[in-house]
Amino acid sequence: MNQRIETVIVGGGQAGLATSYYLTALGREHVILERAPHTGSAWRDDRWDSFTLLTPNWSFRLPGAEYRGQDPDGFLTRQEVIAHLEQYVKEYHLPVHHRATVRSVEPAGNGTGYVVRTDGGTWLARHVVIATGFFQHPRVPALSADLPAGIIQVPSGQYRNPDALPPGAVLVVGSAQSGCQIAEELYESGRKVYLCVGRAGRVPRRYRGRDTFEWLELVGFLDRTVDTLPTPRAKFGGSLQVSGRDGGRTLNLHQFARDGVTLLGHLEGARDGVIRLASDLRENLAQADETEAQITRLIDGYIAQNGLDAPPDELVPLRDAYAAPEIASLVLKAAGVSAIIWAMGYTFDYSLVRLPVVDADGYPVQTRGVTAYPGLYFVGMPWLHKFKSGLLIGVGEDAEHIASRIAAGDALQTGV
Repeated sequence: MNQRIETVIVGGGQAGLATSYYLTALGREHVILERAPHTGSAWRDDRWDSFTLLTPNWSFRLPGAEYRGQDPDGFLTRQEVIAHLEQYVKEYHLPVHHRATVRSVEPAGNGTGYVVRTDGGTWLARHVVIATGFFQHPRVPALSADLPAGIIQVPSGQYRNPDALPPGAVLVVGSAQSGCQIAEELYESGRKVYLCVGRAGRVPRRYRGRDTFEWLELVGFLDRTVDTLPTPRAKFGGSLQVSGRDGGRTLNLHQFARDGVTLLGHLEGARDGVIRLASDLRENLAQADETEAQITRLIDGYIAQNGLDAPPDELVPLRDAYAAPEIASLVLKAAGVSAIIWAMGYTFDYSLVRLPVVDADGYPVQTRGVTAYPGLYFVGMPWLHKFKSGLLIGVGEDAEHIASRIAAGDALQTGV
């Protein structure tokens, strides 16, 4: 059965909901097609039990649902985020169709609009907004197939808590915020943890009297636009090492080493129960240290330039991890490893759009979400327009822009 509608939004996460909010406010006919059976599936199904927002509550800025609670400097839990999203849909009557898996989006035969094919039927739409996000499938390397069958392998989104893993040591692969938070929870529960370290940077949770993310907003760090990046691939960098757990805390690999975590270089290969490791641990540690130094210098400069009354803050320079021996290989059985957590990030795939709309990296070719194909838009990815484009603090800006383009009828024009 074919159904006609002005706009189809593919994906009912925060980006799709924000776009729907603005289209609803503008009185534009639309529908959200979400493959999951419930709202907030990424938060409900792909986060561990103790997960909290990485950024403070004040940064929860879904349009029309901005945080106004009593704890702006706290960190919403996974369940609280889910409740906020469910209330958002209910309060604004957003037209979400759950269990609606989109199989393809292709140009309509008459040259105007698109055919959106789902498991349950076909939609004919003048406009389509792709809001499936950046984090669609967990990144698990091919070498995982070469690991012993007796070792449990779990992507970070499927990890729940230490008790859900079999007894024994755990290897965590990836040191951005997910990998570090999971590793910390595991070793604090009494587990022996091995952590393969990548090039993700570190920031202190608080600095000179404020949460670091408040400073990053003030200095314009979150508003950096994609054209300022040194290379197009820079937009795929790992998220900063920091946590919102227990009211917010700094994550520091040197502290991890001090607490007994064995830090390793990045994973290069596996054979016969032995993993091979790169000799880049110290280089990666230096990258994390340098990120913290750059960020704090940026904040110091902003404070000085604006004459702000902010107390000086000297961070304790930990260097423990540099003294750790460089390990070239690890025999998993001898190390007692019973489980591996893959915290290497996610992959994205926009092949459901049957048009040449992505670049060599698979990232959509667009300007602030507007493609060269009339009526086809993207929203919700990091660096779509700004650093914060994929975050709760910034997704609403791009959603408003796309909704206004649809309402103004600019979808009939090629380009921006």
